[in-house]
Amino acid sequence: MEDAGQRLKRVRDRLGLRYRDVEQASLSIAQRHGNDEFAIALSRLADIENKGTIPTLYRLYSLCAIYRLDLAEVLGWYGIDLSKLPGDAAHVEVAKTHVIQFTSQVFGTVQVPLSLDPGIDLKKTTHLSRMIQKWGSLPLMLLNGVDLDTNRYAFVGSDDFWMHPLIRPGSLLWIDDQQNRPASGPWATEHERPVYFLEHRDGFLCSWCHLSGNQLIAVGHPAMGNPPLVLDYPRDVDVIGQVAGVAMRLDPARKRRARSASTQEAFQGR
Repeated sequence: MEDAGQRLKRVRDRLGLRYRDVEQASLSIAQRHGNDEFAIALSRLADIENKGTIPTLYRLYSLCAIYRLDLAEVLGWYGIDLSKLPGDAAHVEVAKTHVIQFTSQVFGTVQVPLSLDPGIDLKKTTHLSRMIQKWGSLPLMLLNGVDLDTNRYAFVGSDDFWMHPLIRPGSLLWIDDQQNRPASGPWATEHERPVYFLEHRDGFLCSWCHLSGNQLIAVGHPAMGNPPLVLDYPRDVDVIGQVAGVAMRLDPARKRRARSASTQEAFQGR
């Protein structure tokens, strides 16, 4: 496999540039920036091409400028994939609230749903992955690191207040379908308790869960006052997976309802 130095050498040969040409060009760039670190001596260029020496950021910048190469692409030759930077950042916890300064121009695009089944009812909680008809690219680099092929997505219906206010109606859910066995507690807070996405005979439900023998008890947020839903497991309910991420709109002007009419109808008499 051709290493990064060999690829740089091939580009230089294609442009018909000699070592001396590259050195002189780099000296010009160094003078332009008032920084000698941009300069590339003949011996250093030979080491980069033939001995696998890794150039400094300044010299790599000069080579990209001289060879008309994209810096992000050349970093990829050295095993640094800038598109993975936001995903790696998501795995590092920072205590203080901060601004994220990644740019879509540098970090590219991710696949997102562009077209949904026209029959989708946004009032009901939906297994969104089944309703996606078309995927497309948008500059949403903060989703990098999420496996869009193997994970599942769901939409909490506008009339579904089962987990409100923890998860609001209209929320988009990222479902980890590898975590499809409800875990047992105890949990210190409601935010530590895992939420699961369920499919049962009346539709879909985002809920806390408790397994008791062959029964699954779906527990809604206590603020809504809904009684637990008891289902035969696994005959009458399928645990699709654990909710691993939530994107929801915060709308303080929206009128809060104690419970929706659809929730009352769905669980009436249970």
